Amino acid sequence: MSAHQYDEGHTVAGWTGFGIATLGSAVLGLGVCLVSGPLIAGGLAIVVVSVLVTWALHLSGWGKPPGRRPRAEWGMRVRDSGARAGHPGCVGCRLAGRGEKGAAASVVVPGRPETVTVESGS
Repeated sequence: MSAHQYDEGHTVAGWTGFGIATLGSAVLGLGVCLVSGPLIAGGLAIVVVSVLVTWALHLSGWGKPPGRRPRAEWGMRVRDSGARAGHPGCVGCRLAGRGEKGAAASVVVPGRPETVTVESGS
C-alpha cells in the first residue's frame, strides 16, 4: 500500500514550470558567479517565462487545484475539466478573471436537507 492516499500536484503545468525555472536559476547562478549582467538578466527572464508558462498551462487545464482529488484524476495526462470555471481560492484563476469574488457557492449545512447558497462579498 502506498504511503500517499491522495495526489498533491504532479501535473504537466507544475513539472514544466519547475523545469524551466530550474534552467533559469542555473543561468542566474552562473551569471552571479561570473559577475555577468547579461546572464543575470537572462536567468531572471527565464524564471519569469516559467511563471507565465505554468500559469498558461494551469488555465488551459493542465494544472489542478490543490487538495484531494479522486484517484481517477491522479494521472499526469488527465486534464482538469473544471479549469474554465476557475478554482476556489486560486490566485492564478482570480488574476485571469475566473472564479469571481461575488460568485455564489453552494454549501451543505448539517441538519438542513436543502443546499444553502452563500454570496461572497467584498
